[in-house]
Amino acid sequence: MTEITSAHPDEPHRAGMAQRLNWLRAGVLGANDGIVSTAAVVVGVAGATSEVMPVLLAGSAALVGGAISMALGEYVSVSSQRDSERALIEKERKELADDPEAELAELIGIYRAQGLTEDTATRVATELTARDALAAHLSAELNIDQDDVVSPWHAALASAIAFTVGALLPMATILFLPHPARLIWTFIAVLVALAVTGYLAAWIGGANRGRAIMRTVIGGALALGATYLVGTLFGTTVG
Repeated sequence: MTEITSAHPDEPHRAGMAQRLNWLRAGVLGANDGIVSTAAVVVGVAGATSEVMPVLLAGSAALVGGAISMALGEYVSVSSQRDSERALIEKERKELADDPEAELAELIGIYRAQGLTEDTATRVATELTARDALAAHLSAELNIDQDDVVSPWHAALASAIAFTVGALLPMATILFLPHPARLIWTFIAVLVALAVTGYLAAWIGGANRGRAIMRTVIGGALALGATYLVGTLFGTTVG
């Protein structure tokens, strides 16, 4: 596929963009989940005990289990999307082989519906069909690029790595900082990291950065507060 130049370099017009956004999205969401879920576990356990070993064991289990779960979830989800795209591509290829004239008329109708005149729509559809009929129909009808079908392996790997990286942050702060301060600094480090992942997620999707940051930070704070409260109650009960 040829590179598409644009006057707006921040717009997603480059070849392979679906692949890039696929693993970026999986990576950002994986990091966010790794931060929140692991932090919630270690903060909850730290609320119940000041000993390091229970926190280490619980955090390690949360990290390993969460990374595998995220990878499997992404693989299944993206595999389903890829299978659907491939089925649509094959269906369009068969329709072009069975009745190319009807498909050309359909393509002309699509461009007419977009506001082109009959002559212009016919000329555009004819030229695009002569160049690559399948690509023209996939783009106009289904918004699919046959050379840019998403990869489930990329999404799974990106999600697992990002989850692990995200999970290491609360693990490090709560294990290596002294006991009186470790919970406070874990809260601070986690909320700052969530603000970053919220910003990145909004940037990838072109959404409002401020709202995305507020959602992730508030959600993370609620999760940490709830698990710490539960841990404290259990610690008090056991003690």
